[in-house]
Amino acid sequence: MQTLAAVVIGAGQAGLSAAYHLQRRGLVPERDYIVLDANAGPGGAWRHRWPSLTFDAAHALHDLPGLPLGRPDPKEPASAVVGRYYGAYERRFGLPVHRPVRVRAVEAAGGGLLRVGGAGSEWLARSVVNGTGTWDRPYWPWYPGLETFRGRQLHTHDFRSATEFSGRRVLVVGGGTSGLQFLLQLDAAGARTLWSTRRPPQFTDVPFDAAWGTDVERRVNERTRAGLPPLSVVTSTGLPLTAAYRAGIESGVLVSRGRLGRLTAGGVVFADGSAEPVDVILWATGFRAALDHLAPLRLREPGGGIRMAADGVGVPKRPGLFLVGYGASASTIGATRAGRAAALAAVRFLAGHDGAEAAPAGPPAVPAGV
Repeated sequence: MQTLAAVVIGAGQAGLSAAYHLQRRGLVPERDYIVLDANAGPGGAWRHRWPSLTFDAAHALHDLPGLPLGRPDPKEPASAVVGRYYGAYERRFGLPVHRPVRVRAVEAAGGGLLRVGGAGSEWLARSVVNGTGTWDRPYWPWYPGLETFRGRQLHTHDFRSATEFSGRRVLVVGGGTSGLQFLLQLDAAGARTLWSTRRPPQFTDVPFDAAWGTDVERRVNERTRAGLPPLSVVTSTGLPLTAAYRAGIESGVLVSRGRLGRLTAGGVVFADGSAEPVDVILWATGFRAALDHLAPLRLREPGGGIRMAADGVGVPKRPGLFLVGYGASASTIGATRAGRAAALAAVRFLAGHDGAEAAPAGPPAVPAGV
């Protein structure tokens, strides 16, 4: 069984950023570190986004280190743009991505090592950078009568196109930006929409600038350092009051009916007692961190979260394990920074346990002919 200095789990934005910086700090691909990715090809969670999500409608994508994205066609599907970009990035820097490899478990192996197990394969690692994100863990809430509803139910995870719902009465549940995008797309495609949120929509015209981002990260980090689960993205950020969303509010499409009370065979009853017939329920209710493979390490605190170190990536309960894409780094810009922070922390950890100095920083090797 091969023993590596580092194993990176996940080849999304955070994982690729971590791999780049590990290589930049002197770790040799395949000999010293590898990247394990569950997907069949590059793109991370983006490769699974619905085809109608064009690049201009998606959340901004932050550049990976060392290779700017450039200016892609804004009307091209975001999944195609990001898949192409991540694939070019992997090739450009010769990153040792193994796929498809779904990690089933990470567990202590003695001597400070971690055993990383996939289907039929195992590796021993002195450090692990985990960047598995959230896409594999869609959150489905429970309401009374859920099992009696006879219409169709689907989650953001399974949405493909608004056109298949033309003429149907569709309830969108969830107060995040994906819910807003679904409502506008469904309305344009001829669906009759309703919107339900647990609390009034948190629209804000506060500029989403660097100062705003720093404040959001500070508040999220306060929770994760206390071992509490991260809150939903919209709870931390609010909803940007764009021109499109203003128009949706004025037209009545983006006006919430409030909390759900229960479901019936043919519709729903809201908390205020009003009832509506519904053909389809689209649960835009977000995702949870995909960390089930870390369960053998017993990282969870009584509050349900994982206590994070002050650097935002280290896990005090398990030295040598670093989480990226969790808490404040569950965003495109946060993931890139967290990847770098995790790589640097891993190199320091390895140097301290080897009694050796980390290799001097230098640019990653670029394969000939690239």
